[in-house]
Amino acid sequence: MSAPQRISRSPSCVLTFDVEDWFQVENLRSLFPCGDWDRVPRRVAAATRTVLELLGEDRRPATFFVLGWVAEREPALIREIADRGHEVAAHGFGHVLPTQLTAAEFRDDILRARKVLEDLTGQRVSGYRAPSFSLPGDYLGILGECGFSYDSSLHPFSLHDRYAPLDGLGVPLRPGVFPIDGGMMELALPVERWWRVELPISGGGYFRLYPGQLFRRLARRAIRRDGHYVMYLHSWEFDPEFPRVRVPGFGYGFRHYNNLKRTLPRMRRLLAMMDRLGATCARADHFLEGVRRSAAAPARMDTQAQTPEHADGLAVSARLDDRGPS
Repeated sequence: MSAPQRISRSPSCVLTFDVEDWFQVENLRSLFPCGDWDRVPRRVAAATRTVLELLGEDRRPATFFVLGWVAEREPALIREIADRGHEVAAHGFGHVLPTQLTAAEFRDDILRARKVLEDLTGQRVSGYRAPSFSLPGDYLGILGECGFSYDSSLHPFSLHDRYAPLDGLGVPLRPGVFPIDGGMMELALPVERWWRVELPISGGGYFRLYPGQLFRRLARRAIRRDGHYVMYLHSWEFDPEFPRVRVPGFGYGFRHYNNLKRTLPRMRRLLAMMDRLGATCARADHFLEGVRRSAAAPARMDTQAQTPEHADGLAVSARLDDRGPS
């Protein structure tokens, strides 16, 4: 496992990618049930390597939320992700929404996925993201019991029919970062709000739907407001040539295929904008560790302030611990 990045004052861009194939999304479930997946030619390895090459151009670290099903069939890909210094996190095993699973089934799903990933990488898997951001709030405790350190399943866009709200998280340590009982943390995706209007600005299909200049403007606004930005894309969104099928359901086909050829060039322009803003890319686990340390700094300072011999070191300690994660 690579060492956590040094904490700095620069804003952070937490890049995350959900590693799944084009036919495994919920909108295509009626066409490609899980039992038929092995009959469909896989394209996930090539698509994910497009992402790895993009990140490798400037040595940008990222987090990859990987399906256990994919990991079992593409072990070399998962090892390559880890060997390049990226975080390998869990996306469940078979892309079944947690809202469709009992608590026992959910536990089995995440443990199965985690074991596959840890066996392949030899590294601890500490993060989880639910398919379609569909984690019920009462399942957060199960993640903690199973040894996960953080979850990134909260997408607070209330108009999506599959996103689970995860209400009652309490006071954030910083925008979109919530402490959870048991030592876990929640890393939420950003949403822009204008009065009662919500705009998802974290990526996915919204990245392809909005005009590129508008999306970059919204991302820039989030960085300046929050001091960091969390983005997600799916590996299949970097594969514009995957097969076209007639997708049942209003708008589902459009959402799946819209502007796929623009994903890669738009991502390059977004990363260039991040560079101009002085933002530093970070893995989710390293970013959250930086937030945890910064939150703990005031408590350490209060303890030291009671002892006169520590007074000279307070300013230095505060500066070191208050740097934003890189």
